[in-house]
Amino acid sequence: MQPVDYTTLMAICAELRSQWLPARFEQAYQRDRFTVLLALRTLKKRGWLALSWHPQAARIHMSDPPPRDPDTFTFSQQLRHQLGGLALVDIQPVSPWERAIDLQFAQRPGEPALWHLYVEIMGQYSNAILVNQENAIVTAAHQVSSNQSSVRPIQTGQPYELPPARLDPAPNLQETIEKWRSRISLVPDSIRKNLVKSYRGLSSALVLSMLEKAELDPNRSTETLTDSDWKQLFECWQFWLSAIDKEQFHPGFTSQGYTVIWGDDSVSVQKMIDRYYRDQLNQQEFTQLRHQITQKLNNVLGKLRSKAAEFESRLDRSDRADQAKQQADLLMANLHQWEPGMKAIKLADFETGEPVKIPLDPEKNAVLNAQGFYKQHQKLKRTRAAIEPLLANVQTEVTYLEEIETAIAQFEKYETPDDLKGLEEIRDELVQEGYLEGSEYRKAATQQDSEIQPYRYKTPNGFELLVGRNNRQNDQLTFRTATEYDLWFHTQEIPGSHVLLRLEPGTIADETDLQFTANLAAYHSRARQSEQVPVIYTEPKHVYKPKGAKPGTVIYKQERVIWGQPQRGREIAIETKPIS
Repeated sequence: MQPVDYTTLMAICAELRSQWLPARFEQAYQRDRFTVLLALRTLKKRGWLALSWHPQAARIHMSDPPPRDPDTFTFSQQLRHQLGGLALVDIQPVSPWERAIDLQFAQRPGEPALWHLYVEIMGQYSNAILVNQENAIVTAAHQVSSNQSSVRPIQTGQPYELPPARLDPAPNLQETIEKWRSRISLVPDSIRKNLVKSYRGLSSALVLSMLEKAELDPNRSTETLTDSDWKQLFECWQFWLSAIDKEQFHPGFTSQGYTVIWGDDSVSVQKMIDRYYRDQLNQQEFTQLRHQITQKLNNVLGKLRSKAAEFESRLDRSDRADQAKQQADLLMANLHQWEPGMKAIKLADFETGEPVKIPLDPEKNAVLNAQGFYKQHQKLKRTRAAIEPLLANVQTEVTYLEEIETAIAQFEKYETPDDLKGLEEIRDELVQEGYLEGSEYRKAATQQDSEIQPYRYKTPNGFELLVGRNNRQNDQLTFRTATEYDLWFHTQEIPGSHVLLRLEPGTIADETDLQFTANLAAYHSRARQSEQVPVIYTEPKHVYKPKGAKPGTVIYKQERVIWGQPQRGREIAIETKPIS
């Protein structure tokens, strides 16, 4: 993840000053333990300024409104209490070439600042600190005791001290190319390493973009650079410094992240930073959540399958119940053939006449042996009667969780915020069904302003096709969205998504549309690796939800079967991309 460097921070502050100063402070809301949002209002607009001290994604930028969940954090309560009714009048760096800025709050523009909110963007040491006029710390997002840091403790009541200054030389727009080149090439090494080491305020991302603009290999040794190479690189260096000096930035996304110097100006700095870090953090949460759910499912399914195997084994043993009764009947019908001390006896089968060997207890007579077989028969019958419903319940659970596994398989990687929301819905469903602990998988404080949409495709004849992303959507498609004119598709006795082919009154889907839909239904199923998969389709009115059934579970009738080709469905999904 690309960190916010000094250049990016200056670009953010420049844009904030031009668009949001002065602004009245109205509210503070802490979204999580790393992010607080400040509601600001100017004469023309209202917005939310996000301040984050996340160890990997510390930043400041305008953002979307926060969720409506209760805010229980002390830091935001202190901000609301101390800054209420004041105006944000200035945003300035605390010192040259340091990633720390001072948000100044006063009664009105032009008056002395009453409060300073220092935002320090310094990786794992990032922080947000509220300081009064006497330079005393009133509250901090992250308190640092003297035991944790003897260099710079941060605690309520102590005076605020600036972060320790770096000793590296500061970049200077007036520095000559000779002096600049001499400093960078003093110790031969790759040009990338020497640029970062020789001056403060440079990040790896900035240096890489600068070298790319100069058309130089980052790993090329400084000893191999020609005069022309140095001149071209120095021009890029000067352009960078001039951009900071004049506050003329050019934001844009790159293949590796983003830039504020050599972009195409296709997006504002605020929107770029907000989008980049939202996607990066969503991707991290997506990967972690998918791993957690998958791991939990594997554990639960493993136990259920072991339990099912044990039940099936006990049922196999109970299959001998009829054999025990037959042996008892044979013995009782042939008591005259029994002799004392016999360990086994061969008797003719009632139906086939074939000899049947019956083991005997030599300590018991024929009647007692027969009674033993009758008792065994009754016990095995009781076992079957007790085990069969238990096995049915376990198999139902396995089928349900395999449906969940199939849904998770569709979320292979993070691409849009809907992917994370869809995974969160699966997590919430498993919590609700009791498979996951709610405290262990605490729902993130995100505002679900709009429901995620199912996958949407267009058939060859232009009909809309909807594919459920999870069980909640499957139920919604089948029992709320579907109309009497639509067709409902699902893989036959195989876990998979509910698929809805939307049809207008009077229209009929031909074989091309049906096969197209069947291919996608097969692809969005547990059998996506097969060559052919049976897919059933019927009218939505013939699909029912059994009473008390788990989400996504249905029964159907009057179905027809068509063979779907998952690999062709995969090609369709890749070629057409679902319609958002």
